[in-house]
Amino acid sequence: MNDLAFDDLQLFARVAALRSLSAVARERDVPVSQISRALTRIEKTCAARLIHRSTHGLALTAEGETFLDYCHRITGTLEQLESEFATQAGEARGLVRVAASTVIAQYLLLPSLQALNARHPQLRLELVVSDQLADLARDGIDIAIRTSTSLPETLVARQIGLLGRALYAAPAYAASAGLPRHPDELRQHRLIVNSAAPHLNHWPFIVDGAPVRLTAEGYWRTSDTGLAANMVLQGLGIGRLATVAADPLVRQGRLVPVLADCIDHEPVPVYAVIASARQRLPKIKACIDFWAEWIAGGHAA
Repeated sequence: MNDLAFDDLQLFARVAALRSLSAVARERDVPVSQISRALTRIEKTCAARLIHRSTHGLALTAEGETFLDYCHRITGTLEQLESEFATQAGEARGLVRVAASTVIAQYLLLPSLQALNARHPQLRLELVVSDQLADLARDGIDIAIRTSTSLPETLVARQIGLLGRALYAAPAYAASAGLPRHPDELRQHRLIVNSAAPHLNHWPFIVDGAPVRLTAEGYWRTSDTGLAANMVLQGLGIGRLATVAADPLVRQGRLVPVLADCIDHEPVPVYAVIASARQRLPKIKACIDFWAEWIAGGHAA
């Protein structure tokens, strides 16, 4: 075991998380063959088969599960040590892996990166973009930006802003299919829904002063919020989009609001979710503090 380096433990943890040598190779910008050779060397050093490879992908063996547990313990201990020194020095430095949906990444995070870099030049960011809720431990995520706070006790959430959502359609769709005048009429239309985050398909309205929630049945379904916005733009149907992304397109005449007079426009909180044991890390605190300030200042796109 003396031949194992700290990077070997990090590499194995990423292979176990992504279940793909090519995905790890893309992360590290190296050939897949280099990752494969490193994995073979790790298994040889451990004198055990750690990963079972098949046409269906990668799976950890029992020995691999044990080794992964120790990888997490050792890398976690080193990160805590780095945190102690960084906290004492008051420095925010290192790589921060941030998980977010396509829309949040594009319209809330991306516009902030240059300013964040100017304030904390020793920080490096990796954006992991997906509408699927990331498992912070499994996926190696430092911060997950979410609109949901249904969390296990090992995670904590801090609100960094608000996000509004409303219904929109393209002018071409409105011209061909007309627009509903009441939420009940939505059932007669082609709706675009999110298959990765079903809670986004519960569309809230205020009808006759009372809250009403309609569960949208999608004619079109997608697992990506960014693609959903493009589907609306293509005139495929009516979709519920983040106002931060859609309102500029309304001003450009590329989208029109739908049922604007009865949509519940109450924005939902946006949270930065982190592992409770890592909230003292300066690099994590620096990012969250900055984004809360950035969004509050109205800088988001």
